[in-house]
Amino acid sequence: MLTGLNLLNNPFLNKGTAFTKEERAKYGLTGMLPSTVQTLEQQSVQAYGQYLSKPSDLEKRIFLMNLFNTNRTLFYKLMGEHLVEFMPVVYDPVVADSIEQYNEIFLKPQDAAFLSIDDPESIKASLKNAADGRDIRLIVVTDAEGILGMGDWGVNGVDIAIGKLMVYTAAAGINPAQVLPVSLDAGTNNQELLNDPLYLGNRHKRVEGETYYQFVDQFVSAATELFPELLLHWEDFGRGNAATILEKYEDQITTFNDDIQGTGIVVLAGVLGGLNISGEALKDQTILTFGAGTAGVGIANILLDEMIRQGVPAEEARKHFYQVDKQGLLFTDTEGLTPGQIPFARNRDEFENASELTDLTAVVKAIHPTIMIGTSTQPGAFTEEIVKEMAAHTARPIIMPLSNPTKLAEAKAQDLITWTDGKALVGTGIPAADVDYQGITYQIGQANNALMYPGLGLGLIASTATRVNAEIISQASRALGGIVDVTQPGASILPPVAKITEFSQIIAETVAKSVVEQGLNREEISDIKAAVADAKWVPEYTELTAE
Repeated sequence: MLTGLNLLNNPFLNKGTAFTKEERAKYGLTGMLPSTVQTLEQQSVQAYGQYLSKPSDLEKRIFLMNLFNTNRTLFYKLMGEHLVEFMPVVYDPVVADSIEQYNEIFLKPQDAAFLSIDDPESIKASLKNAADGRDIRLIVVTDAEGILGMGDWGVNGVDIAIGKLMVYTAAAGINPAQVLPVSLDAGTNNQELLNDPLYLGNRHKRVEGETYYQFVDQFVSAATELFPELLLHWEDFGRGNAATILEKYEDQITTFNDDIQGTGIVVLAGVLGGLNISGEALKDQTILTFGAGTAGVGIANILLDEMIRQGVPAEEARKHFYQVDKQGLLFTDTEGLTPGQIPFARNRDEFENASELTDLTAVVKAIHPTIMIGTSTQPGAFTEEIVKEMAAHTARPIIMPLSNPTKLAEAKAQDLITWTDGKALVGTGIPAADVDYQGITYQIGQANNALMYPGLGLGLIASTATRVNAEIISQASRALGGIVDVTQPGASILPPVAKITEFSQIIAETVAKSVVEQGLNREEISDIKAAVADAKWVPEYTELTAE
C-alpha cells in the first residue's frame, strides 16, 4: 500500500485534507497536512472558489487539470456539480487553446500513454507503464491528424483524448481508474510544430502507408492483450485513415470511431427528433451533407443505415443522399474521391446542368434538400439565399451547421430561425442560446457528441459487449431522439446538455439491452438496469485497501 508522499502524489487514491486523523496515522501522513480534516463537500466549495478566481477560460482549464492531476475524486465531484459550466472548459472549445499551447504549458503527462512510431518495440511496455496495474476498460486513442476545425496537431492532440475521457466519467460515471488516453505519435505535417523548439512530439513528417498501419496494428494487438475487456474509441484520425482503421477492426474487437459513428449517432438522433416534431418520415427526406470528410461521410452512412433499417431498399435509399465538398457536388468522375465518398458520388447524367453544380448554392437549387448538414468548417456557408431557397421547398427544413468552434460555423441559429420565419428545425455544433422570434422561444439543440458517447460507452462496458454494430447505434440514436418533447412550441430537436447525466443512463440501458438481445455480451447478464448501475462510479472517498 502506498504511504506518505507517494500516497499524496497518487491522484486515484489521494484525499488531500480529507484524510482522517486515523488514516494519517496509518499511512504515514501525520504532519504532512494541515490539522483540519475537511469533507469532500467542503473541498469542492473551496476548489470552486479557486476556479472562479481565474481570469480566463484557459487559466480555468489549467487549474482544473492541476486538480485532475492531484485528486481525481475531488475533480469529478466538482465537475459533476458544475457539468454544463465545465464541459466547454475541459473539452470543446477551450481545449483548442490548450492544444495550441500544449508545449508551453506542459507540466504532467496526465496518465496518458505516448506511443512512438519510431519505437514500436516499446508499445506494450509503454501501455503497461501508463496503466500502472489498473484494470483498463476504455481507451481513447488519437493520432491527432484530423482535429475538427484545427487539423494536424501531432502529440499536442493528446488533450483531446484526455478531455473525452473526462466527459465519459462526468456524464456517465465510467471509473476514471479504468480509462487510458493514448497518443499515437506518427509525426506531424504541421510545419509550425516542427519549427517549434519546444515541440514535444516526433520531429518529422507523418509516416504513412504500410509502416503506419503496422504501427496501429501493433498498438491494437498490445492493448487488447493487456486489457482483454477493452472498449477502444478512435478520435480525430485523418480522413484518409479513419474509415480504413475502423473497418479493419470493427468486426474483431469492441470499437468505434467517434468522428465517424459518434457524430453520426447524434445527428441521426437530431434528425429523428426533428422528424418527431414535423411528423414526417425519414424515407421522404432529401439529405445534403456539406463537407465530405470523415464526419460528413460518417453522418451520411449512419443516416443511410437507418433509412434502410426502416424498410427502404439500399439502392433506393442511396438516391436520397448528396455530398458537397470543395469541388461542389461529388460525381463518380470527381478526382481524388476518398473510399468513403465513392458510394455517395452521383452520376452526371442525373442532371441537365451537372457542370454548373460547383458550389452549394447551385446544388441546393438543383436538388431541394429537406435536411442540410454542415461539417465543412466554412464559416457562413449557409447563406440567407441558400436557406430561403431550401425553406421554399419544404415545410420544416432540418438544418444542422455543425462545424466548430463558433468562428467556423456554417450559420448562426438566430439567422436560421429568422430567415425561415421560424420553420427551421436547428441543431448546432456549438452551444447556442435560445432564439426568441415572434413570441416563441426556440430551443436550439446542440449536436454535441457528448450527448451520446458517454452513455454508449457505459452501456457497452456494463454489458461486456464484444462488438459495436449498426443495430446498437440505431437503438442509441432512437433513445436520444425520443427524449425530445414534441408538444412544446419551439422544441429542440435534441435534449439539452444540462440533462446529460439523466439521458446517458437511458442510452446506457438501451445499448446494454441491444447487446444482450443480440447475444454480443461476454458475460451472462440477467438484469440490465442492475448491470448498468453496478458499472457506474461515483466520486466519493472510500476506505483505502491494501494494494
